[in-house]
Amino acid sequence: MANIMIRQGEKGLTFYLPKRDLEASIESIEFDSPEKWGGELKLDNGGSYYIDPIAKPARLPISLRAKRLGAAED
Repeated sequence: MANIMIRQGEKGLTFYLPKRDLEASIESIEFDSPEKWGGELKLDNGGSYYIDPIAKPARLPISLRAKRLGAAED
């Protein structure tokens, strides 16, 4: 599992993986309600990651642990 950061960007949520200096826009998030936020994240570069669902954070940015599900398309 990797440490990631999710922050609010100009065009929506942004995913950042410091270890690989990877930054991408989040195209979809599996759960997006105040009670349950997270699950599978699909990125605009074709990659996908999973974060354990939590209550929706009051503020962004937030640092979380994520598991890579699929690699970005080259």
